[in-house]
Amino acid sequence: MARQSISFTEPNDEWLKNQVDNKEYSSKSELVNDLIRQARNQQVQIDWIRTKLERAENSGFTSDSKSQILKQSKDLLNG
Repeated sequence: MARQSISFTEPNDEWLKNQVDNKEYSSKSELVNDLIRQARNQQVQIDWIRTKLERAENSGFTSDSKSQILKQSKDLLNG
């Protein structure tokens, strides 16, 4: 496993310490690795949605742009 030295702002460091103190994680390293995993998974989902939007847009099924489709989807989700 690669070792890194990173710096955190004071509020971020306090938040990390609180997560470890509350036994949510056993260490800051475990927490940072989990956050990175979550971000990577989120990027996979974003890429999948982007691909679906591009395919739909290119299929001629709709004349709406990607941004219009995304806005409509967000509007539907947010009520």
